[in-house]
Amino acid sequence: MSQPSSSGGRIAFFGGSFDPPHLGHLAVARAAREALGLDTVLFAPVGAQPLKPVGATAGFDERVAMTRLAIAGEPGFEISLADGPKPSGAANYTVDALMTLRGELAPGYTLYCLMGADSLAGLQRWHRAAEIPFVAPLIVASRPGQPLDDLKALLPRGLKMEEEVPDLPDSNVEVRCYSLVGTLGDRAGQRAPFYLLPGLDVEISASRIRELARSQFGTGEGSRAKGNELLPDAVADYIRSHGLYR
Repeated sequence: MSQPSSSGGRIAFFGGSFDPPHLGHLAVARAAREALGLDTVLFAPVGAQPLKPVGATAGFDERVAMTRLAIAGEPGFEISLADGPKPSGAANYTVDALMTLRGELAPGYTLYCLMGADSLAGLQRWHRAAEIPFVAPLIVASRPGQPLDDLKALLPRGLKMEEEVPDLPDSNVEVRCYSLVGTLGDRAGQRAPFYLLPGLDVEISASRIRELARSQFGTGEGSRAKGNELLPDAVADYIRSHGLYR
């Protein structure tokens, strides 16, 4: 994988199926970019998601192509293939992609792991989940009014959360700062920052978009308008022209 083109030192890895990439993904990335002063957000479509054994509906190359279209023209948004398919066909694990990526970055870069609250909800089932915040601090986009106790309950075994005093650039996006503290083994006592973006009310579901594609994405203007309430125009056109999700 090539180095990010940005000369800045704050980079967020944003992994996922992106099946397809939608306006909710862009809203999360934009909020994180502003709140944390990020120089680069790396959109990293996953090759083989271990928690989705059936796999993505669209192929990896199609998901990369759609993601490129979705982020085109967005300052600091780039594609990463760090979590792409393995030659062996083995499952991809976020911790491995992050460790590889961090090893490729020049000294002075700070790497973060960006995710939505839906991903945090499944974090306890991730491979070596308790190690991830120490490889790349977490930025989590949460829904408005979501109780902090609920988020604490989602943490993997071996982590606890403590409040921190924020030291962040001024922005119009609300961000709350915490520490994740290791409680077991070699990680006991180690601390990693944890950033919560509590004001994002994004209710766009990729599965809902695929359902709409099967039933409504045709060639008429009505279907175009409905699709583009959820998707960037270029992505909706790609889905329609390639007959995806039908």
